[in-house]
Amino acid sequence: MANIKSAKKRILVNQTKADRNKSIKSGVKTAMKKVLAAVEAGDKSVAAAELAAATKTIEMAASKGVYHKNNAARKVSRLSKAVNQMA
Repeated sequence: MANIKSAKKRILVNQTKADRNKSIKSGVKTAMKKVLAAVEAGDKSVAAAELAAATKTIEMAASKGVYHKNNAARKVSRLSKAVNQMA
C-alpha cells in the first residue's frame, strides 16, 4: 500500500473508475447478446427493438469514454448489419 496521501487517493479513485467502467462494459455486452439472441431466434421486430436499446447503451458508453468512438461505431455497425440481413 502507498504511504503518500495523494497516491492513496489515486488508488481509491482508480478503483472507483474501474468498477464504473466494468459495470458499463457489462451492460453493453448484455445488450449486444440480447440483439444477437433475437437475430438467432429470427424475430425481426424484437431484434430491431433490442438494436435501438443496444445502440443507445453503446453510444452512452462511448460518450463516457469507456469505449473509443470507433470501437463503439464498429459494434453498432456489426449489430445493425446482423439485424438488416435477417430475412
